[in-house]
Amino acid sequence: MTRFTQAELEAARDRLVPDVVADGLAVLFCGINPGLMTAATGHHFARPGNRFWPVLHLSGFTPRLMKPAEQGELLSYGLGITNVVARATARADELSGEEYREGGRLLASRLTEWKPRWLAVLGVTAYRAAFDDRKAQVGPQERTFGDTRVWVLPNPSGLNAHWTAATMAEEFGRLRVAAQD
Repeated sequence: MTRFTQAELEAARDRLVPDVVADGLAVLFCGINPGLMTAATGHHFARPGNRFWPVLHLSGFTPRLMKPAEQGELLSYGLGITNVVARATARADELSGEEYREGGRLLASRLTEWKPRWLAVLGVTAYRAAFDDRKAQVGPQERTFGDTRVWVLPNPSGLNAHWTAATMAEEFGRLRVAAQD
C-alpha cells in the first residue's frame, strides 16, 4: 500500500471520489463521506483500519477478500458504493447538518435513476442526519425510495468500537440474504 505524507493527505481534502455504480444493482453501499486516504487513492474505504472490505467478504457478499483498488469488481457481484456527502474530510464530524441533509436529498434523486434493490447506509448516525429519522436503528427501514428498500448497517470505521468485524458481518449477512429474495 502506498504511504502518504500528512501534506499529501491534506491535499486530498475536498477531492471528489467517483461512485462505483451501475443501474439495477442488488445493493448500493453508502458511506458517510470519503476520508482523506480514500480521496488520495481514489478507492473507497482505503484506510487500513476500515473494516468494510473484510466484513464484505466475511458476510458472503464477495467470494474473497478484496482490496480497495479492486472496487470496480464489485459491479460484477451486483454491488456498488456511493456516499451521503461527496466531499472528502479527515473526520465525519467536519460535515455540517446541512451537508448531510443536502447529501440525502441528492442521494434520493440519484436512487430514482440508478434503481438499486437495496440502499445500505453505513452508519446509523449518518442515516439519521441525512434523512431526518432520529429513531432509526441498525437493520431494515420502513422508508423506501421508489422501489429501493433501505437497510442501515453499522459503520465499518475502525473508530466504531461498538461493533466487531464478526458482529458487523452478521448484520451485513442479514442484508445479503434479504437481497437475494
